[in-house]
Amino acid sequence: MENKNSSSSQTSYKKELIVLTSLFFMWGFLTSLNDILIPHLKAIFELNYTEAMLVQFVFFAAYFMASLPSSAIIEKIGYKKGIIAGLLIAGIGALLFYPAAAMRIYSLFLFAFFILAVGITILQVAANPYVSVLGKPETASSRLNLTQAFNSLGTTVGPIFGSVLILSVAVKSVDQLAAMSVGDLEAYKLAEASSVQLPYIGLAFALILLAVVISFFKLPEINESEIEGMEGNDNGELKIESIWKIKHLVLGAVAIFVYVGAEVSIGSFLVNFLSDEKIGGFTEAEAGKYVAFYWGAAMVGRFIGSALLQKIKPGKLLAFNSFGAVVLIFITIITTGHIAMVTILAVGLMNSIMFPTIFTLGINNLKNYTKKGSGIMIMAIVGGAIIPLMQGALADSIGIQLAFILPLLCYLYIGYYGISGSKVRF
Repeated sequence: MENKNSSSSQTSYKKELIVLTSLFFMWGFLTSLNDILIPHLKAIFELNYTEAMLVQFVFFAAYFMASLPSSAIIEKIGYKKGIIAGLLIAGIGALLFYPAAAMRIYSLFLFAFFILAVGITILQVAANPYVSVLGKPETASSRLNLTQAFNSLGTTVGPIFGSVLILSVAVKSVDQLAAMSVGDLEAYKLAEASSVQLPYIGLAFALILLAVVISFFKLPEINESEIEGMEGNDNGELKIESIWKIKHLVLGAVAIFVYVGAEVSIGSFLVNFLSDEKIGGFTEAEAGKYVAFYWGAAMVGRFIGSALLQKIKPGKLLAFNSFGAVVLIFITIITTGHIAMVTILAVGLMNSIMFPTIFTLGINNLKNYTKKGSGIMIMAIVGGAIIPLMQGALADSIGIQLAFILPLLCYLYIGYYGISGSKVRF
């Protein structure tokens, strides 16, 4: 069969890929900053853990709500304009942090997170297939892995950036505030607000600047037939009553749901957990820097996993990593001090290969249902909204350390999926 991507396969797109890779870095950077903002907002607004986790709830709910509309928008205006629109919307979301901090309104912060996430969702829906078709079809997976590595670099750098610029202003207790003079109190509030305002103004500027650069940058037009060609849907058709009857797809969507939920939930609690006197006893700024180890371990693990997956079956490696995460979290729950600290951070290494492995196992052999199956898997990212909220409620009732039992159960399910649930059944 003639390769629909023959023109792409004969052209070098190094410059275009560099520009697109910056998008992957940017949305990884922005997403990991949530882990820094959560403890900051929790202290400022005197929130309990459940209320603080509303940040992740609205952020990942945007993925669920905006995925299908994003596809429709991109289909209408094209991939390049879709990327520009995503950057501009994310830029508007970042700008909203300025009035939210100035007025000290938590609901406005949540709205800003939602708009920011809508922009990121549009970027993801547009950029992933774009990277797939810019080059030879046989190296599409390699290109996506490379861009995902830069996404992980963004999630590693983000917490360090946030710790230095946002958590550097120590949040004072109610008693400390009451003891301050009027002048000192106003100066403190100004410093507290600007610690959020200035970084997000800078990020908004970077997002809008990137949108302007891409608008002038000549990116090749791609059409839907090229995207279809990347999915391998030309190897015969699958005939079934309903896509929901494909067991390994449905179980895979559940695995994506609990994986994203567990990964995001652990990251969201790290600053508060490591600040606990029984664990690390760090200041929030110090603890925030350690969050980079969690996401950095995932980046390192992706390179290691990429090599291992050439020799080990994906399902087996997924199960190994999942049960490894279970053991690490169990040790975190029953110990204290540096042991608990190191084991929870090491879960990041176990996370490394999970998302792409679950995703590929879930859409394995779907043929003409590949696109619909991919859509279901992407919508399952909403687990990042639900699981952290559930863990927040648990932390409020049984304590932050015992609440890690929830992600432990999530990883147990992922282990089951790797061993059994991922087997193709129609």
